Amino acid sequence: MALLRITSPHTHRAGQRTSWVMQMVILATVPGLLVQTWLFGYGTLINLVIACITALISEAFILKLRNRPIGFFLKDYSALLTAVLLALALPPTVPWWLTVTAVAFSVIFAKQVYGGLGNNPFNPAMVGYAICLVSFPVPMTQWIGASDLISAGATPSFSDSLAAIFGTLPTVDSYTMATPLDAFKHKDGLMASEAFASIAGLQGPNLSSWMYVNLAYLVGGLALIALRIITWHTPVAMLTALAVMSGVFYAIDPSNAASPLFHLTSGAAMLGAFFIATDPVSSCTSNRGKLVYGAGIGILVYVIRSWGGYPDGVAFGVLLMNFAAPLIDYYTQPRAYGHEKAKKGLTIGGEK
Repeated sequence: MALLRITSPHTHRAGQRTSWVMQMVILATVPGLLVQTWLFGYGTLINLVIACITALISEAFILKLRNRPIGFFLKDYSALLTAVLLALALPPTVPWWLTVTAVAFSVIFAKQVYGGLGNNPFNPAMVGYAICLVSFPVPMTQWIGASDLISAGATPSFSDSLAAIFGTLPTVDSYTMATPLDAFKHKDGLMASEAFASIAGLQGPNLSSWMYVNLAYLVGGLALIALRIITWHTPVAMLTALAVMSGVFYAIDPSNAASPLFHLTSGAAMLGAFFIATDPVSSCTSNRGKLVYGAGIGILVYVIRSWGGYPDGVAFGVLLMNFAAPLIDYYTQPRAYGHEKAKKGLTIGGEK
């Protein structure tokens, strides 16, 4: 008979069960999900359904192989949270098989291979996202353009979104447009002011669309802080570091660098800060460590956005800082109560 072994501590704050925390995080993504659906069409909702089904099947399959109680572990909602975060991060026209690949890889190889929830050293959702971004860069960077920047009637309907995702639509080029980050990164030598005036992906409606998306995730993130599900340290440190880095380079060379507001309201800045970087398993545990960890992510995001090969750097920034999290925790752990640092020159007996 297989016994269920649960590590200590066996006490917890009232209402702070793992399943409750995961459900609250999922609910906090709803504002962003609604705004993305409103601006970019039904593709995100379709991806969400595909991702959730894939996550549950993948988790159940591995749990069965490990002789673990399937129902017990599925009810912690961690697999569903991974699916939700991936569905929100993927473009709305991404092929269905890419969503399946990303989610299955995240659940199986980035989570269950390490022993399941609580044992994974890296953020599972970002592992799956990064693998697909490196392997299939073109479909992973095709986003829907703002509706008033594309031809009349070109905004995809539900049936068009289904056709694009399942490969029956001849082309999705009439729907897709470079994101602001992608457009700015490939401005082909234009000055910043010229790029914002002439490149479609940097026009007002497209910029506003991504600003609305990031504001929606900001609302959800603040709700998580208010519910004390996450602390402010990691998101504030990440966003502050991103703002400071972009502000410094913008002050030095405004002709070629983007403003802090552009960086904070484009791409996955808010989604990454509040929902991805705050993963309690793969991030730092001490408050000082969270500040260092978040600041490191913010710096890496700016570096990758400015000089890396990809328009956004949230996934790679988070994964690189996951590597450093144990080391950061080691040097930022609080002093144990009743202990103090040994004074230089003193021995155990207090004599020099």
